[in-house]
Amino acid sequence: QVQLVESGGGLVQPGGSLRLSCGASGNIFRVNEMGWYRQAPGKQRELVAAITSSGSTNYGDSVKGRFTISRDNAKKSVYLQMNSLKPEDTAVYYCNIRWLLGVRYDYWGQGTQVTVSS
Repeated sequence: QVQLVESGGGLVQPGGSLRLSCGASGNIFRVNEMGWYRQAPGKQRELVAAITSSGSTNYGDSVKGRFTISRDNAKKSVYLQMNSLKPEDTAVYYCNIRWLLGVRYDYWGQGTQVTVSS
């Protein structure tokens, strides 16, 4: 059983910063991708950023240049540094881990709310 626990969400003013953290536990294949997705009310879940166990990154277009994803393989953790936050960044942010080992394994955290408002 794989579990993901997120932390770091909250309320921040436009232009501010937040750092999200996600720790994974359980039986995890060492070659994997960890990422952050978000879902705003009435919208589909979308990719924010993802990073592979070898360090390759991928960002959603709307966050490029403002958000930075990083990970600590030893701690099975992934982080999202969010700067220059905008009201449109308001959403529930979900941590994800996935890998392919014959079949695809895909796990999600419970989500953490990020609200950008003055």
